[in-house]
Amino acid sequence: MKVIEYYKSQNQEYWREQIGKGDWSAAKLLYEWLDNDELKKICGNSTEVFLLTEGENLVSFAVLGEQDEVEAPELSPWIGFVYTFPQYRGRHCAGGLIEHICGVLKNVGEKQVYVSTEEIGLYEKYGFEFLQMMATREGKPTRVYVRRV
Repeated sequence: MKVIEYYKSQNQEYWREQIGKGDWSAAKLLYEWLDNDELKKICGNSTEVFLLTEGENLVSFAVLGEQDEVEAPELSPWIGFVYTFPQYRGRHCAGGLIEHICGVLKNVGEKQVYVSTEEIGLYEKYGFEFLQMMATREGKPTRVYVRRV
C-alpha cells in the first residue's frame, strides 16, 4: 500500500471521484468541497488530503488541516474525514494512515494533533486521549481528542 497526497497528485480528478464513492455522508461532503475547491478555504491553506492506496484502489483517506468542525483556532492541526472503504476495514488501514500523518507532523516540528469525533474507543487505540467536549460550528456536541506526535 502507498500513501498519496491528493494536492500533489497528477490524478486529482480520479481520486476525488473515488472519495465520492464512500458510503459515509462526510465522504460526500469532502468530495463536494474538493470539487468546488472549498476545502482549503474552510480548513486552511496548508490542508492536505492523504490517500492510502492499493494500486488504483482507494483504501482509506484522511484530511490534515489547520481547522476542523470545531471553531478553536488555539487548537491546531486537526485530523478529520478519516474513512476506510468497507472491503478494507478490520485491517488497521486508518491507523496506518494516522501514523503516517503523525510522522509528517513530527517532521515539521508539530507536537500534537487533534481529532473531533462522536466515536468512543476508536481513536484511543491510535494513541489519542480525550481532551474535552466542545461544540461544532453547527452547535452539536463533539468529543475532542489530542495526541502527541
